[in-house]
Amino acid sequence: MTTITYSLLTAEEAAKGQDELYNVLSACVALGASIGFVSNEPAPMKQFWTGVIASLASGEKRLLVARRQQEIVGTVIVEFCGKPNGSHRAEIAKLLVHPDARRQGIARELLGRAERLAEQEGKTLLVLDTRSGDAAEQLYLAQGWQVCGQIPYFALSTRGEAEATTVMYKRVTAGV
Repeated sequence: MTTITYSLLTAEEAAKGQDELYNVLSACVALGASIGFVSNEPAPMKQFWTGVIASLASGEKRLLVARRQQEIVGTVIVEFCGKPNGSHRAEIAKLLVHPDARRQGIARELLGRAERLAEQEGKTLLVLDTRSGDAAEQLYLAQGWQVCGQIPYFALSTRGEAEATTVMYKRVTAGV
């Protein structure tokens, strides 16, 4: 079995790995993942990662990655709320695992590491949304996330259909 390593990337490291980050995102979209993109067109995806890198540099976000044989095969973003009344919370976003690296516990490990990172940063509430009925929803539930509601017709799928999203949260104890 191939060893998977995990790390937190700086903006500079993410910029160097931007092609690998794009490849993970593109492969997930190609399989119909509901992660903000409705087509596999490179320009918007590369622009997305450029924005993430800028947010890493400003401290608004953190990016954790999983690597297999030095190649990025998984990602998760922890986005800190910039509003004064939201300084206690963070959003979990873009939990992605390349299709060739699935079924190895990578998503679960990335999620756990993202939760611990948010706790270390003093956050006590984590939020996310995921396509209703998706396998990711079951992962989150199994890791103790709570459903707070569902929004019908929230996002267009890669097939052009409006799909529901499930909004979830998890309370954590900061500083543990």
